[in-house]
Amino acid sequence: MSQTTATSMKKITLNKLVLNMGVGKSGDAIEVAKKALDQISGKKSCSRNAKATQRDWGVRKGEPIGVAVTIRGDDATALLKRLLDAKGNIVKAKSFDEFGNYSFGIGEHIDIPGVKYDPQIGILGLGVSVALGRPGYGVRNRSKHKAKVGKSHIITGQEAKEYLTKEFGVTVE
Repeated sequence: MSQTTATSMKKITLNKLVLNMGVGKSGDAIEVAKKALDQISGKKSCSRNAKATQRDWGVRKGEPIGVAVTIRGDDATALLKRLLDAKGNIVKAKSFDEFGNYSFGIGEHIDIPGVKYDPQIGILGLGVSVALGRPGYGVRNRSKHKAKVGKSHIITGQEAKEYLTKEFGVTVE
């Protein structure tokens, strides 16, 4: 065991997994994307609204243009294994940020193991964001007495790569 993970406070865990489908228009496309995300995650998804008007694209502020679902706990771990399997258990090193979070995209949602093709849904792509954390990270999100996470406690990109390799058996390129 390395010296950085000697204490229980340094143990890295999977905080949450966010699946996102940007549709770009409201109406039936949003409902189709919701069905697809519900099928993938087993959870209820919700729509995301446009933050600003884009006249060139025909999008108005407040109009639903995307769908997202957040998964936490053991469900997130099981789903992440399936999603990484769809990518061939290979992750790109440039997809990690300086805080150890990781994002990747899946071009066709039917590549995910356990998802069947549905003619009413078609084939859609999605974005996946993985947020890692450590005990004590809650101080930056709580309502009273917010505080910053110390420099030595922040998860680096290298630590995140080691965690994914050890826990999920992926190869980092």
